[in-house]
Amino acid sequence: MPFVKIWIHLIWSTKNRDPLLPKEIREKVFEHIKENAKDKSIYIDTIGGHIDHVHTLISLKGDQSISKVAMLLKGESSHWVNKNNLTRMKFEWQDEYIAVSVSESIVDKVRAYINNQEEHHRKKSFKEECDEFMKKYGFEVLG
Repeated sequence: MPFVKIWIHLIWSTKNRDPLLPKEIREKVFEHIKENAKDKSIYIDTIGGHIDHVHTLISLKGDQSISKVAMLLKGESSHWVNKNNLTRMKFEWQDEYIAVSVSESIVDKVRAYINNQEEHHRKKSFKEECDEFMKKYGFEVLG
């Protein structure tokens, strides 16, 4: 049996970054995402976010891919939000996501960052945060 632990910081937003996740809805959605992940053997260590996005710290298993995990979490949760009429308009996640590897040595720092999203976004918008991530990790945004 292989022993694999690959930490991934996975971030995604609502479609058009619409502010559809006020605290009361966000808490329900995050709880549901955690339950759904557990049912699918996806280990979410930490989940947090703000009114228009989600941050997760995930430990991938050897047979899991980032794209499959993102698809399972995003697809099922948007279906669940719509089925339960949690928003006034049709709920969708943005197609794009950010996924970066996390060294074991900074897992606690990433957990704290994810758990502090409410405070963090009093000072900085999600767009500003994304732009910083894109620059920090050398992502090139095309046209």
